[in-house]
Amino acid sequence: MSTGQQLIRERTERTEWFLNDRFGMFIHWGLYAIPARGEWVRSTEQLSIEDYQPYFDEFDPVDYDPKAWAKAAKQAGMKYAVLTAKHHDGFCLFDSKLTEYKSTNTKAGRDLVREFLEAFRAEGLKVGLYYSLLDWYHEDYPAYGDRIHPMRNNEAFKRDPATFDRYLEYMHGQIRELLTDYGKLDVMWFDFSYDDMRREKWKAEELMEMIRSLQPHVIIDNRLEGSGHQGGSIYTDNPTTYAGDFASPEQIIPPGGVKDENGNPIPWEACITLNNNWGYAAADHTYKSAQTVIRKLVECVSKNGNMLLNVGPDAKGVIPKESLDILQEVGEWISRNGASVYGCQASEFPKPDWGRYTQAGNKLYAHVMEESIGPVNLVGLAGKVKRARLLADGSELFLTRPWSAEEFVADAFVNFARPEHFTFPLPDSRNTVIELELEEN
Repeated sequence: MSTGQQLIRERTERTEWFLNDRFGMFIHWGLYAIPARGEWVRSTEQLSIEDYQPYFDEFDPVDYDPKAWAKAAKQAGMKYAVLTAKHHDGFCLFDSKLTEYKSTNTKAGRDLVREFLEAFRAEGLKVGLYYSLLDWYHEDYPAYGDRIHPMRNNEAFKRDPATFDRYLEYMHGQIRELLTDYGKLDVMWFDFSYDDMRREKWKAEELMEMIRSLQPHVIIDNRLEGSGHQGGSIYTDNPTTYAGDFASPEQIIPPGGVKDENGNPIPWEACITLNNNWGYAAADHTYKSAQTVIRKLVECVSKNGNMLLNVGPDAKGVIPKESLDILQEVGEWISRNGASVYGCQASEFPKPDWGRYTQAGNKLYAHVMEESIGPVNLVGLAGKVKRARLLADGSELFLTRPWSAEEFVADAFVNFARPEHFTFPLPDSRNTVIELELEEN
């Protein structure tokens, strides 16, 4: 067995739970919740450390209640969650021994990561931590001339490339802290590589060796090599040791899912915002509807993918009501239709005109998103369906052949009531799920 094949086999073993659980919560939270103009505010407004310092001095999330966050995630049907332990601004939500720029030194005086992990584990959810490879606070991270650093245009911040190793020692050290001081982690979510800041620039092979020695089970995204728009060697049949366990397309669901160069599926997860920002943005009320979230989650699963859906708590530590309302509605749908999501994958049958298929063994789940004229046409399924039930309540549906469908001999048809050839409204306009039990081959 080649090295690449061995790495793929190990990846398959590590991601088994991930491909079963399908739906997770992303949480972007930090000092940037105070200016409330998104998590990139330091870069977009080119704020100096001194400009940004008042937010450190003010940070005091008096309403932070990770138990409430965990309950909201669980009620929404999410199976795992990932919190930003450190974002690009360098501020740490954990009690790192390697910096003073951390939540325990703010008015909060708390290790917010530890509380998050304890609360989510108590709800039976798997846990992950996001860690930015970038650091706009550290004095040895490239600044002047870097494409995205807040001080990219300030020549006073020109830095000696020879000192970058000091930053790498710091970065590796903090990752070691997260993997040794906080119990079992299920996900390490790195963000992100860009330009020449990728691969061995991060001493990625050495980093991965350390991670695997400490927590060999933990799954890792592909951004030591790639980013949201560039995948890296995980897309090949000969991945590097630091290629990652899953691809991480951002704010997009790939048209054909994610596959390697030979057409084999790769574990992947679309990270998606609920509005237009990752971090809290007070003026951003462009929220996706629960219907959109439900349908896009199903789209991911129908293409062998996961969805990591983001919330951005405010400066006091509260998830916006708009987000919670959407999550509650999504959870209500999943509570009745979760069998069509968890443990499911792409179907062996092509995408139907009226919606999507997901499949688990001989259970084919028809996600009907458009009303039809007469019964729902199941193209190519004639003689292949043993029975049909409405997944939400288990009620019997009617397999039929309308008088006008004689020429469609290869197709089966199903309807929600009788007479079977009539048109009936969808029981759930967001996404009606029909469980089709297929005949055994």
